[in-house]
Amino acid sequence: MGLTTEMADIEAVFLDLDGTIYLGSTLIEGASDFLSRLDERGIKRFFLSNNSSRSVAQYLMKLHKLGIVASEDEVLLSTHDLLRWLKSQNITETYLVGTEGMSDMLASAGVSCDSQTPQAVVLGYDTEVSYEKLSIASGHLHSGVPLVASHPDMVCPSPTGGLPDVGAYLALFEATTGVRPMKICGKPSASMITGVLDELGLEPVKCAMIGDRIYTDMAMARASGVHGVLVLSGEATQDDAESSDLEFSLVVPSVASLIN
Repeated sequence: MGLTTEMADIEAVFLDLDGTIYLGSTLIEGASDFLSRLDERGIKRFFLSNNSSRSVAQYLMKLHKLGIVASEDEVLLSTHDLLRWLKSQNITETYLVGTEGMSDMLASAGVSCDSQTPQAVVLGYDTEVSYEKLSIASGHLHSGVPLVASHPDMVCPSPTGGLPDVGAYLALFEATTGVRPMKICGKPSASMITGVLDELGLEPVKCAMIGDRIYTDMAMARASGVHGVLVLSGEATQDDAESSDLEFSLVVPSVASLIN
């Protein structure tokens, strides 16, 4: 089935946040009206973010401040995917390079974030990073503790340009310790979407992933079998879209172009 900007027959959308719904603390023009059109059509919406610097509660607070009404079960973070993986590996003792918000989510799930004998060093998008954290984490990595990352994003979009994200920190750790991550969670892992599809009984062909990153958002769309809608309001450019090996269902300037 092809897909047009009217998104006929779509029953659920998975929406990236940074670069798709907002940039920094500013809504992308037309995003609010687009969300209203989803509601009018009865299309389910889920907000997905690889940005592990905030907890679900913090994301809800930000969305509410921007005038977007959302519930806890509509916010899906890379931290959720990370927690599923840690549980599957019976890892409860970690050293976290991450924010207080991320630490709260891990602690609530029974994961220690400041263990002196960690089973893994966990790396998130740490906007509160310090040299002490980097030093302690590097020491653990040098001693053979494996590295796990919440997601692979190299940059976090902002109105002034890309900011260092987990991928940049991974490059730092590899440069200083030679260690590469044993696991990278979050987008483009299909599990962030397929779990919801299974739970709600949705067909992938009737769902769409809308995002601004080719190597995470669009790669996850392909991996999970849903439509990939690339918006050019964040990281990706038209040149990126034209030179990519991935195929997208749609490429649009922003979500404002959808369901008009």
